[in-house]
Amino acid sequence: MTQDEKYMKEAIRQAKKAYALDEVPIGCVIVQNGKIIARGYNRRNTDKNTLAHAELSAIRKASKKTGDWRLEDCTMYVTLEPCQMCAGAIVQCRLKRVVIASMNPKAGCAGSILNLLQMAQFNHQVEIEKGVLDEECSAMLSAFFKELREKKKRAKMQQQE
Repeated sequence: MTQDEKYMKEAIRQAKKAYALDEVPIGCVIVQNGKIIARGYNRRNTDKNTLAHAELSAIRKASKKTGDWRLEDCTMYVTLEPCQMCAGAIVQCRLKRVVIASMNPKAGCAGSILNLLQMAQFNHQVEIEKGVLDEECSAMLSAFFKELREKKKRAKMQQQE
């Protein structure tokens, strides 16, 4: 198992926490000097907060842990490609590197729709590694959305009765 796989497994553990709350299973960890300094998972519905994304939670915790908003010597591991909001925060906190499991063709901003992490016009660009444990993360996301569709279908059928 590579270092990237090891830390992505930890991000997957966080995603499973979101799944257990009926949240979209997205998890994230931030690593500095070979040690996890922050963890986060999706809590938008639970917290009723648009900003409660895994990446933002982890960035907030990492900044608190390091005592600095700059995370220049850190790597983020995230189970799904960051959205525009999270990609912006990643650039702003100056993360060195982001390792992504699954890409997000509908909302991803690390290469799918656009690539905010490596825009030459910004004062900071982020190294990107894609596809680490992609199959495992994609399968978890697919299972979640399949279950969600089934729940909605059952609820609709109950309303019609």
